[in-house]
Amino acid sequence: METLWSRTLSCGTLSVIPTGADTRFDELFEVAERRNPKRAFLFVSKVLGRHIPVAPAKMRQVYRQLSQRLPALDHGPVLFIGMAETAVGLGAGVFDEARHQAQQPVYLTSTRHPQAAELLCEFKENHSHATDHLIYLPENTELRQRVLNARTLVLIDDEATTGNTFINLLQALRQEGGLNQIERVITVTLTDWSGDALTERSPLPVHAVSLAQGSWQWLADPAAPLPEMPAASLHTSSDVPLIGKQSWGRLGMKAPAADLGCHIQPQPGEKILVLGSSEFVWEPFLLAERLAALGAEVKYSSTTRSPIASGFAIESIIAFNDNYGLGIANFVYNVAHQRFDRILLCIETPESSVDPQLLTALQQVATHVEVICYD
Repeated sequence: METLWSRTLSCGTLSVIPTGADTRFDELFEVAERRNPKRAFLFVSKVLGRHIPVAPAKMRQVYRQLSQRLPALDHGPVLFIGMAETAVGLGAGVFDEARHQAQQPVYLTSTRHPQAAELLCEFKENHSHATDHLIYLPENTELRQRVLNARTLVLIDDEATTGNTFINLLQALRQEGGLNQIERVITVTLTDWSGDALTERSPLPVHAVSLAQGSWQWLADPAAPLPEMPAASLHTSSDVPLIGKQSWGRLGMKAPAADLGCHIQPQPGEKILVLGSSEFVWEPFLLAERLAALGAEVKYSSTTRSPIASGFAIESIIAFNDNYGLGIANFVYNVAHQRFDRILLCIETPESSVDPQLLTALQQVATHVEVICYD
């Protein structure tokens, strides 16, 4: 099949070939360079609300499109798991659209922030900048039983490349977590590059759902220097408390709370950017959605720890220290070159934890910058 498109980066050339009927790749992603020698490129989603600011209505449309492609979820309990950090919001959105059709649904996210709770399992995302994932059992008795007795497993990530992450998680859930009643696995991604890898390697039946499928080929430039990857963590623990409610996924979710920033009222036509932070993205998205429904012109995006070079999909970068006190470099992409009337930075840590360097950079972009958190 003819190559759809290719991009020549500083370290090599990426070519993408469609294998499914939907070839509207340009609507879904652009490419960028990762500052990571394990994989020199990154597919940057145009609909995820992580690296490129997106209208919340477009994000909701994607959640709905993916949920409509799910098979019947009548073998419950149905456990949905979203992958940190990139797909935490995507997973919650798919869950939100599908939960009414699922038998005994529950949503969990993997996390890189240790919790004062019982650990279900841990697994690795080998190609990631930060490889370790933790999954905790819900404290709520009903939700905990749904997790432990799950028969259908829905795994959500932004993309599947080799299928390794899904396989690693499935193995950890069954062996460490003791989830031995799982009968089938459904994978949900925006783009699926894994071909038949999951079906061939999974010990359970797999049904794959995605908006686009294909394969990619990476031709590395042997003369190019390897990118320098920032340290994933300088501290193993932090004194910065998580003051945000854990009702959106880390410890299980049955239905969205939608209780962040309820006091905020927009002006008609006001240009607002709502920024989630790290894994705290679902409740901020619901805030963005509410403000848009009230007549504001809203875009949604989020801070991230993923180190990406400028160029291609990345037009601007704001770099700063994380608000979790872990000494990890964080970034806001594709915001510094834009203008907004107001920016709402939503965090799950105290307002004092925000790096002043981030606030200063955002104040160059918007007339008003507000930090929104649970007090």
